Amino acid sequence: MYVKLMQFSAILLMTLLALKLFLLPRNTITSAVVRKSRFFLFVGTSLLAIQFLLQFILGLRAKEVTYAIMLNLAFFIPCSVFFTLAILYLQRHGNVNLIEKYIGVPVWFLAMAIMSIGIIIGNLLWAEIIASVLYAAMQLYYTIREMRYMRHIRETLANYYDGDMDHVLGWMQWSIIQLTLMAVMVPIIIFGHGPLLAVFALLFFFGIFYLVDSFCLFVVSNTPAKVVEAETERTETETEESEVHVSDDSMHRVDLAVKTWITKRGHLKAGLNMPNAAEEIGIPRYLLSAWLKQKGIRYSDWLTEMRIDEAKRVLRDHPEWSNESVAQHCGFNDRTYFQRKFKEITGTTPHDFLNLI
Repeated sequence: MYVKLMQFSAILLMTLLALKLFLLPRNTITSAVVRKSRFFLFVGTSLLAIQFLLQFILGLRAKEVTYAIMLNLAFFIPCSVFFTLAILYLQRHGNVNLIEKYIGVPVWFLAMAIMSIGIIIGNLLWAEIIASVLYAAMQLYYTIREMRYMRHIRETLANYYDGDMDHVLGWMQWSIIQLTLMAVMVPIIIFGHGPLLAVFALLFFFGIFYLVDSFCLFVVSNTPAKVVEAETERTETETEESEVHVSDDSMHRVDLAVKTWITKRGHLKAGLNMPNAAEEIGIPRYLLSAWLKQKGIRYSDWLTEMRIDEAKRVLRDHPEWSNESVAQHCGFNDRTYFQRKFKEITGTTPHDFLNLI
């Protein structure tokens, strides 16, 4: 009975998630890439709804385990591919290579062929294990690719914006991890029974809900545009760096200009991205980028360290100031981010720092 209840709940949840994706307002779909990602998520959730509907109507798990397992793999593999492609398209702005696009096709056919052979020769257990391992291997390949792109995006944002941008990509990283765990643990939902199956089913449902809901929140915000802006700036800056020889004299000039800018407290201005900072310093953006690379530090880390130094000075001179006031004075838009970075750099909280001095 509980299996039927889980299947019905899954049908309802996946249908509602598919409708949510389908009914996203047109003005929130800002680009062709976002539309493509939404389409992939819509297809993935729709396929899951169909899979659970077939299981519910046919009652395969209760009647014939063999065909229930085959049906699960037949749907889980393409669903994972569609969910993963939705993330990859966002990460790569649509520049997904052929292997990433189509690796799911041979994996699906091979898994189905292995299962069919297992049924014919009467050795289904090994066929199920091999097909499951094949599915997990495909998802691990996707995970490696996605995590590599995640590092690239984080570096790009950290070298463009002065604040914390990691939180806007957290949902993407967690979704990647969840999809991988689902693929690795798929034998539980295929072979499992009882409480273990119920626990995994709840985690599975939550993971899909989290992915779709986070995607919707992501695309209706201005974050995709911010990521594209930072990526475009990085490409243009790298092109300028490659075309112009950066001499030692240029680096010395940057040193002097930066020191003057810091003396004028230009680094305490909130919301200062790298092009704006270069303009205020009075140097080309590619020179500031080259100077930071020479020092081996990211733009956001560079500004944050200087702002924390200023925060320590302010706390010593004005112990009556609140953390909110200190954060605003030092160029932090968010008090929580200021407190987290203060502890990360100094090893103590602003409150404990006051007690120490």
